[in-house]
Formats: sequence, C-alpha cells, structure tokens
Amino acid sequence: MAEPGAETEEAEAGPAAGVGVAAVPPAAPGTGVAALSPRYQIAAALALAAVAVAAGVHVLMVFLSLAPANTVTKQHGKAVEEWVYPEFEQNWKLFAPNPLQQNIAVQVRAEVRTKGGELRTTGWTDLSAEDGAAIDGNLAPSHTEQNELRRAWDFFTATHGTDNRPVGMRGSLSEEYLRRIVVMRLYRNEPPDRLGVIQQVQIRSCTTNVQPPKWSPERVSDQPVYRLLPWWTVTADEAAGGVR
Repeated sequence: MAEPGAETEEAEAGPAAGVGVAAVPPAAPGTGVAALSPRYQIAAALALAAVAVAAGVHVLMVFLSLAPANTVTKQHGKAVEEWVYPEFEQNWKLFAPNPLQQNIAVQVRAEVRTKGGELRTTGWTDLSAEDGAAIDGNLAPSHTEQNELRRAWDFFTATHGTDNRPVGMRGSLSEEYLRRIVVMRLYRNEPPDRLGVIQQVQIRSCTTNVQPPKWSPERVSDQPVYRLLPWWTVTADEAAGGVR
C-alpha cells in the first residue's frame, strides 16, 4: 500500500521523471541571401541596389530618347544620345503604316596583306546570310545574331545620304561602328594567320523585294539592288585583330 502523498510527489516530478516527452526540432537553416553572413548580406544588398539603379537609369534614358523634345532633352540631349546610340536605339518600323517589305543583306570584302607581304582582295562575304543560318531552327537565337548587324546598317543609312556621305554629327560614329563589326566578323570566320592582316574593307547592301502573295495583283521586281560603299581604311588595333 502506497504511502500518503506518493502520487502527489510523482505528479510533481512531471517531465523530469518522464521518458516520452518530444524534443523541440532545430530551426530550419536560412536559404538565399538569408543564409549568408551579415557581411555578405550587405554586399548582396549593395549589388542589387546598383543593378536596380542602372536599370532605372537605362529605362529613363531610352524613354527620353523616344519622348518629344522637352526641357530635359534640350539640356542633356548629348548625354542621352551617348548612352542610347548605337546599341540601344529604338524604332517603330514593325508598327508603321507601311512596314518593311524588303530583304536587306549586308555583305563585305576586304583587302588583306598576306604573310608573304602581298596584297589580295577577298570575295564578298554575306554576313546577313551567316546570321540567318545561325538563327534558322534555333529555339533561342542570340540577340547579337538577330540584331547587331541589322541595327548597325540601319544606323548607317539613317546618318548618311544616298551618296554615302555623313549627314549630322553621328555619321562618323556609325561608320566606325559598322566597320568594327564587319572586321570582327571577318576575323571570326578566319583568324589573321590564315586570312591575312586586313588593310581595307568595302561594304555593300543587297536589297530584294518581298514578293506579294500569289492571289495579289501587285507585281514587284525580283532583281536585287546593290548599294556599294567606298573602301574604308582599317585602324591599327582593328587590323591586328584586337576587336572581339
């Protein structure tokens, strides 16, 4: 027979004397930025802030380049142009009342100096066809293959007259931009040790009309039209293959 008060003593012992009490699980480890040490959390926050500021500035600059003339663009128009042109220029040709109905191919040939010191002129290389071949069947073609050469040519034609002379302050910039692209592409196809050192390049465009559908009574010429630019001298750094 238990002594009086024994049950009370066992009850008061509670968890200290019991065995079946569940342990508290440890806190789950942090993920993402929270898993970093405080020092790296600060660095990550600063990096994200810098990216956000850069993105905001870029959007603002593109907006100002497209917006009608205003006080900001009158005072800081040069800074806006230097930021946007030529890589980030925008246009609305796709949505124009008369969208483009022509295929324009950019082609180039070069005068190169061989290892033996002789000068030779290469055949025409269709750079637009190379881009088209890289895009065809590619589910995720690069922005460079789709737009770099095309936008460079658009930039050139927008800043030059039909006589190929620059119109406005950005004419020389567009020439340099287009020249550097074609030199880079030529060296990409054939390195200097095989192609030779490029001395000059000549660029031309080949424009053909997109034929109307068979049911349309409209008839357009299917003959290509060429626009031939003068020979451009390649600078020393470009000729050495330094542009990539």
